[in-house]
Amino acid sequence: MPVDVILGLQWGDEGKGKLVDAIAPNYDVIARFQGGANAGHTLVIHGQKHVLHLLPSGIFHKNCKNLIGNGVVLDPVILHKEIHHLLNHDNTLTQRLYVSKKATLILPTHKFLDKVQEDSKKDKKIGSTLKGISPAYQDKIARLTLKVGDILKVNFQEKYLEIKNYHLNLCKIYPTDLQYDVEFEKDFWESIEYLKSLQLIESEIWINEILQNGGKVLAEGAQGSMLDIDFGSYPFVTSSNTTIGGVCTGLGVPPSSIQDVLGVFKAYCTRVGSGPFPTENFGDIGNLIREKGKEFGATTGRPRRVGWLDIPALRYACMINGVTRLAMMKSDVLNCIENVKVCTHYQTKHGEISDYSTDYENIQPIYAELKGWHNYDFSSLQVPETLNQYITQIENWLQIPIKIISIGPDRNQTIYQ
Repeated sequence: MPVDVILGLQWGDEGKGKLVDAIAPNYDVIARFQGGANAGHTLVIHGQKHVLHLLPSGIFHKNCKNLIGNGVVLDPVILHKEIHHLLNHDNTLTQRLYVSKKATLILPTHKFLDKVQEDSKKDKKIGSTLKGISPAYQDKIARLTLKVGDILKVNFQEKYLEIKNYHLNLCKIYPTDLQYDVEFEKDFWESIEYLKSLQLIESEIWINEILQNGGKVLAEGAQGSMLDIDFGSYPFVTSSNTTIGGVCTGLGVPPSSIQDVLGVFKAYCTRVGSGPFPTENFGDIGNLIREKGKEFGATTGRPRRVGWLDIPALRYACMINGVTRLAMMKSDVLNCIENVKVCTHYQTKHGEISDYSTDYENIQPIYAELKGWHNYDFSSLQVPETLNQYITQIENWLQIPIKIISIGPDRNQTIYQ
């Protein structure tokens, strides 16, 4: 059976977690393939809000196995707290949770190094979530890291101390007054012992056997395509491949197994942290959308930057991911305004272009203005004609069908076309 994929097409926070939760019953396995606790997947189930950082978003479905894949950088402290919190709602969830032995461990000194590196940038900060993601991926590429499977070895503590000392020595080259607190390590060692009690597996073998036996797998991405380490707005990106290639390297499945690629985007754009954002709206409308859409980071709590939908960037993300169908999220949020703008082209010194451009300093968005669905009541779970026109126009620009429309945060506030 094939692997289907859910990917974000913007700068993250598109609403992937809600969609995974909504369609999870159609799958045998939900698998996270990259990123770490810098992700914040918000699920609202029967009015109750849950924010997941490491657990796959199918964890509430009792007939689904959930995998934290080898491409994830795993913070054992955050995972322990996340599971402990959710056990109050479902004391059986660890029975359907599996963790790859090849997933990279985030150590306390990774998080300290992250803070030191970001602090040293002064006014040139990238906007790190300070979760240790970048240093952990750096160590992985440098072949210095510890993997989840290492916690089962007798020399784990010895290896840990070697890397800890390496990190603390590395911190000395940065101009900062931050001091390492050994108190961080108490929670870490308690969480390592808890991690040992979970189902730690050779995940690439496990998931391929499920596929060979006819099982269906949904690969769940974190962050968004425009934050990809290779294809995003570098250097203001995350430290992993958030695009389609990350599925193969983050789970150990072959490209030939991938079938349906569901690209997720908001009816507008948001971004957290620094970096270019061509369609950003700094005025009253931007503030109104932010408040109506509750655009504050699920991981950091930071206010998100808000802007209009960017078709050239969206078309680019669809191209590199091979998107087969689309899901538009937060359509209901835009009922707070009368007319909706969409960036269709960029203006450059050489004229208009319709392709995505990384020459951010020398482009200006060109907008089309469409009639909105102002004050429309979505409680009937119907799509108003003006929203249908908006959807049709986007489909024409992208040449990809929009098959799912989200009109609210709850899993039931979803329209399938």
